[in-house]
Amino acid sequence: MAKVYITKDLKTFTNGIFEISLQGESIKEIVGNLVREHRDLGNHIYNFDGELKNYVNIYLNEENIKSLNNLDTKVYEDDKIILYKAM
Repeated sequence: MAKVYITKDLKTFTNGIFEISLQGESIKEIVGNLVREHRDLGNHIYNFDGELKNYVNIYLNEENIKSLNNLDTKVYEDDKIILYKAM
């Protein structure tokens, strides 16, 4: 399972939880699983088209997924994902 770390600005929408272990083969699957568990979070990270909002960044092992394969980036066991709201 990958560990997902939720930064201070977004953990309000995860009931204060800042570290969650989730399964999935891609960032898209893992974030989808996260949003299923914490529905309020979805409204704050996705726009109406289902795309990540511009101010939301996701890092996989300290590398922004935008420089990788975006939401289709593969995730492996023991990977670390950070969900970050830039201001």
